[in-house]
Amino acid sequence: MKGSKLYSIFTGTCPVCHTGKMYKNRNPYILTETLKMHERCSHCNTKFKIEPSFFYGAMYVSYGLGVAIAIAAFIIAYFFIGLDRLTTFFVIMGTLIVMLPIILRLSRNIWINFFFKYDPQKAK
Repeated sequence: MKGSKLYSIFTGTCPVCHTGKMYKNRNPYILTETLKMHERCSHCNTKFKIEPSFFYGAMYVSYGLGVAIAIAAFIIAYFFIGLDRLTTFFVIMGTLIVMLPIILRLSRNIWINFFFKYDPQKAK
């Protein structure tokens, strides 16, 4: 799967070489380090932050991911499990709170992959 954008998005690796790690800490649930990134890729030296405030665009992606996860939680809780509306609301809120670090990282990974593409020459 290496070489596809999905590989970089789900593994948190450099979008250019798919080897170097983008985040300083692999665990997104260490909340003080959730969004701490390396300045450059350790393998191909790609600069992750193209310009100041580059990752503000990831907020739009984050919103979309949050809505998709909320809809999935609603469908599962309300239709499959059969919970009432109020309980379903709390399930959605709990799901979004628990998934927040993952949503933040995935949105950054998706955003950066809009602007970079895989280069097999740099992967060596």
